[in-house]
Amino acid sequence: MKQTLFLLTFIASKLLLGQQTLSVNKVTGDQSVFSGIVSTTGKNLSYDEIQGSPYLDKNFYQARVATDYEEVPVRYNSYKDEIEFQKDGKAQVLPKDEKFSKIEIKSPIQTFILLKGQDDIAGYFIELVNGKNSLYKKVKTIFRDAVPAANSYASDKPAQFKIQDPVYYIKIENSFIKKPKNQKEILEQFPNRKEEINTFFKSNKIKFDKDEDLIKLVTFLNQN
Repeated sequence: MKQTLFLLTFIASKLLLGQQTLSVNKVTGDQSVFSGIVSTTGKNLSYDEIQGSPYLDKNFYQARVATDYEEVPVRYNSYKDEIEFQKDGKAQVLPKDEKFSKIEIKSPIQTFILLKGQDDIAGYFIELVNGKNSLYKKVKTIFRDAVPAANSYASDKPAQFKIQDPVYYIKIENSFIKKPKNQKEILEQFPNRKEEINTFFKSNKIKFDKDEDLIKLVTFLNQN
């Protein structure tokens, strides 16, 4: 009797947990992706007609988009600064809500964080280090419209997407070091750790435009 009661309780709890897994579709409605751009000439250009890509990676990858929500395949549109998810073969846009502020791609492992600050510290950032001090990377893609040839000796320039150099941000408490450039900027934020930070830089040749170097720096800053 006790075993039967335990089994029924176990099954009921499993069913309840299953009911608590929410569908992203029910929150977003139908926000299908418009895969194109209206050029300055008024012509509608599909993404396939434009050189390059608005995506960091065109493929969809399984991801956790929020607590208690189903996992869905996602990709990042770095031109529109949008997370797209795939449901029933359709690409839709994930709303920029607080509940969807951390997108965790399972494989290859990658996390997007939604920040809502001022100026350019807003939108989706790739989280490289999470901790007391965090490291974020912003990647933008711009659109360059087609340019007709100036004369018969020149060639037309096709419309294209152009990915920009990444911009790095180190979050320290309630402030950011935007695009850190040198050791001095780090020391200014950590005056009480001057000696150990100087020792770290002497032992490590840090390039401030490299993921791996900045990850090493911020990981070190989180040690104390």
